[in-house]
Amino acid sequence: MKKPTQVILSGVAATGAALLLGAFAFLQQPQFGADPDGDRLQRIQRSQHHANGEFHNLIPTPVLAEGNNPLSIMVSDLLHPVGDLQPAQPIPTVKTDLRALDLTRDALIWLGHSSFFIQIAGQRVLVDPVLKPYAGPVSFAGRAFDGTNGYTVDDMPDIDLLLITHDHWDHLDHDTVTALQGRVKQVVVPLGVGAHVERWGYARDKVRDADWNETLALHNGLSVHVIPARHYSGRALTPNKTLWAGFVLESGQRRVLLSGDSGYGPHYKTLGQRFGTFDLVALDMGQYDPRWPDIHMTPQQAAQAAQDLNARALLPAHVSRFTLARHAWNDPFEQVSAESQGKPYQLLTPRIGEALYLGDPGQRFLPWWRAAKQIAATPTLQGMTRPSRRINP
Repeated sequence: MKKPTQVILSGVAATGAALLLGAFAFLQQPQFGADPDGDRLQRIQRSQHHANGEFHNLIPTPVLAEGNNPLSIMVSDLLHPVGDLQPAQPIPTVKTDLRALDLTRDALIWLGHSSFFIQIAGQRVLVDPVLKPYAGPVSFAGRAFDGTNGYTVDDMPDIDLLLITHDHWDHLDHDTVTALQGRVKQVVVPLGVGAHVERWGYARDKVRDADWNETLALHNGLSVHVIPARHYSGRALTPNKTLWAGFVLESGQRRVLLSGDSGYGPHYKTLGQRFGTFDLVALDMGQYDPRWPDIHMTPQQAAQAAQDLNARALLPAHVSRFTLARHAWNDPFEQVSAESQGKPYQLLTPRIGEALYLGDPGQRFLPWWRAAKQIAATPTLQGMTRPSRRINP
């Protein structure tokens, strides 16, 4: 007969083995994507931004500040709760009929967080779409704010270009990207991210992986420039196997920059010198925290980046749909509004779903985050915008 200690140890070992097997099986699910291999991996290994098996930022960028680790952050969050992480009532939104928009008119519709629908040069562009009520591998994590789930895949017209900035869950969503497959003509992603998309059913000839500072010429004179960002990547246990990036969309009339997730750095001034000016820049200015100061911008840093870029207009991004950091949900808007006073750019704050027309400097938006109950949807483009059904009047 086994001794009690041996029985306990055997039980612990069996439980541990079962947990490991369960975790391994969970990580094999399709939503975790795939690791780059073959020609894709060879191209990654040739990149000047890749060394020792992973990608690196242009300047040193620790994910966490010294003295912090995931366990200490979890304990701190439990011991020091913060108020207003989520809005007390549904976010006020509108719902523009994307199919009915005049394709000859350049426009941008913010879909919440870092998701954008853009019309430029007669092309329909979709950026980092997460069109479901959570951002993560399980439905109980990363829940979206009430009122922000107005758009679904069924609302999307055919998409000429799908852009993905990196493979984190709040930017690359398996369910959304898979459901869009039949409507997307072409996909452009940073190096390695194409492995995920192809595992989810996209044809190899539809997917173009690109390195920083590559330019892709598309239809109607539209160019996509893949630009550096200061961040990291990874969907499972191994980080930085794929690249992270921002994008510049450039036509004969417009130049728009999408930062993707990025901390502040000298790359913004370099981009300003390279391109001269931008009609609009959508910059990461949410989910900032002193425990990870290098991978996301504060609103003050985003305001400085807009000036580095010689931007005519600044649009907040990475805000108002998910809680990923320990600041009040509306703090980015309050902070950037104060910081933007007297600056050479125009701050634009449309509601989720509200059409922003590029090249219309007279367009103005209400501070919806301050007086949600008082804001009603305003018709635009002859009635093509209607209130979200989840808004409380």
